[in-house]
Amino acid sequence: MSSQSSLDLHAASLFQSLISSKQNLVLAESCTGGLIAATLARLPGISGYLAGSFVVYQINSKVHWLGVSQELIDTENVVSEQVAVSMAKGALTCTPHASVSLGITGHLGPGAPSELDGVVWIAVSSCDGTSVTRQVLLPPRADLSDLQLRHHRQQMATEQAMVMLRDFLD
Repeated sequence: MSSQSSLDLHAASLFQSLISSKQNLVLAESCTGGLIAATLARLPGISGYLAGSFVVYQINSKVHWLGVSQELIDTENVVSEQVAVSMAKGALTCTPHASVSLGITGHLGPGAPSELDGVVWIAVSSCDGTSVTRQVLLPPRADLSDLQLRHHRQQMATEQAMVMLRDFLD
């Protein structure tokens, strides 16, 4: 099975969970660069359940669009559990018609500090105040070029985020 068809299967499963739970989703994506939203957007009817997506790659976007505290980023690091939660909560605040959000931040490499290379933090928050987080560690792959590695890791992070969100909704 190709990576793309795997993403599509996870997106379809997540879509069914959104329908069953009657939730409206908003996304705050950093390291995945909008891949979660793009994958979901291929599904007919998703517009009834996907409120929108923020692609907040730069720190300034996280701070100014989602209200993530610069102090939090300076203290905890932009790739941290606390920043992922703040991104998810900020997306909910900016999108009052959404009932659940997902924030994702990570270092996919190359060029990441060794202790953060392949580290991804995912947070899911709901309008009732419930939040869950998960750290994902994406292994290096010496058999891939830098571009291939980054693409592979984006797909893996997207898949992990969709599974986590689906499990939260179910």
